[in-house]
This record gives sequence, C-alpha cells and structure tokens, in this order.
Amino acid sequence: MVGKSANLAVINNHTFEATKAVNLHNYDISSALQTTLKFTELIAIFCSKIANKIPHSAYVYINKEFDLEVKSGVFTRHSCNYALKVEQQQLGELKLMSNHRFSDADLQLLEAMLCCLIYPLRNATLFHQALKMAYTDPLTQANNRSSFNDCINREISLATRNAKKLSLIFFDIDHFKAINDTYGHDCGDITLASSAKWIKENLRDSDIIFRYGGEEFVILLSDTDTNGAKLLAERIRASIERHTIAYGMDTIKITASLGVSTLGDNDTRESFVKRADEAMYAAKHNGRNQVVSAN
Repeated sequence: MVGKSANLAVINNHTFEATKAVNLHNYDISSALQTTLKFTELIAIFCSKIANKIPHSAYVYINKEFDLEVKSGVFTRHSCNYALKVEQQQLGELKLMSNHRFSDADLQLLEAMLCCLIYPLRNATLFHQALKMAYTDPLTQANNRSSFNDCINREISLATRNAKKLSLIFFDIDHFKAINDTYGHDCGDITLASSAKWIKENLRDSDIIFRYGGEEFVILLSDTDTNGAKLLAERIRASIERHTIAYGMDTIKITASLGVSTLGDNDTRESFVKRADEAMYAAKHNGRNQVVSAN
C-alpha cells in the first residue's frame, strides 16, 4: 500500500506570525522567494531550500487556474499533499514524495516552512491573473490581439530554430453585420461567444485561439503543416455549420470562411499573417462557408 498523507495548508495571520520568526531565522527561504513571480521558479527554489531539512525525492505542483503542472525528481511510494490557500484564494497544490514515510516532525516542520511560500505564491497569482486579464478578450475568453502579437513572434522563432512547421487559420463569421443589424448587438455578442466556444472544442491543447478583431479569429498551430491545418480548418467550418443559435423566438444558422497559411522559409511575420488573411478573403469571395489555403 502506498504511504500517503493528505494535508491542507491554510495560512492566516495567526499561523503566519507564529511561524514567521523561526522560519526566517533558520532558513534563508523568504528572501530567495522574492526574486521571481514565476510559479515554476518559486516551487523549485522552495523545494531546493527545504531539501536538507525535509529530504524528498520529487515534487509536483498543480495550479488548475493557470492549467499548470510542474514536476521534478524521482517519483517514489510515499507522499504528502498540501492544498495551498490564503484566506479564500486558492494557490494550487504541492506534493512532496519520498522513499520513506514522512514523520510527524517532518510534516510539522514542512507546514511551518510553507508559510514562507504562501505569500510569494499569492503575489505570483495576482500577477498572472492581471496578465491573463490583459491578454484575454472578455466577451469570448479567447486571447486578444495584444496576446497574438507577442505569441506569434515567439512561435515563429521556435519554429525556425527547431525546424518545425507553423500554421495559421484565419476565421471570419459570414454575414456578421447582417446578424447585428437584424437581431441587435446582444445577438451578435452571443454569436461571437458561441463561435469561440465551438472553435475551442475542435482544438488541441497546443493550439491557441485569438480574437483578432470584430468577428475575426486567428488560430495558431504549432508543429502543424498545411495539410494538418486544412483538416483542422475544415473540421471547425463543419462544426460551425452544424450548430444553431437560438435568440428569442428565432433560430439563426451561421457559417464561417477560413483561410490557411503555413510559415515558409522566406516568410516574415507580416507575410505569414497576410497570406492567411488573403486566403480567408478568397473564401469569402468564392462563396463563403469554405476553407482556402494560401499554400
């Protein structure tokens, strides 16, 4: 039977004040944790700093809010688990693993030392929440144009360095202005949010969707060639066509036109994006509700 201790680390002012002095006196943890706002670095620093006092073979940190899982070390049979929170704010879960069962003294010491981790994790959470809000379109919950501008530069650099394929899909809702004019902007907002949801349902974990502007979305596909991008674009197009929006007493069928481009050896960011955009407009010109590839 696997040895396991499930624990909940809940920090409050009384707990923090009671343990702060002994932690900071014996271990140089707090100052080291002030050097970064990255979750991966915070957990690595913390686990490194406590290793001499609480030997462990591996750690796992999970933060569902940011879809993050950090692992390091050799997984063994005994573990202790902590759900980290301050007041009502969830800060993720930390698991330490060991070849030997953690003693009560180990757990008491660990719980005291976790007080040094809680507030840096809260600072990191607040920072990343603000960053997420700055990069997220509030209506569709897709990434926004600013996020796209940052992300595409990074992905082009990675694709070029690693000799990987990179593709783009431009997506535009057909006759969107007519929907707004006929049914109003509330219906238009529902159409946008629903379209984003249906697109996401067809994406892989590695694919990234952005609201590019108005009724236009962009999907960035790492490690994907032209054929793969065209197949995905067609799956998205068919999914949109199958759905119906109910608004009041009306049902509204929508379709979309999609353009695909794949990064070429001589492409700049501008030419890569322009070819996908032009392919999407070609789909519009050719009758809408179709996929056109620029490659």
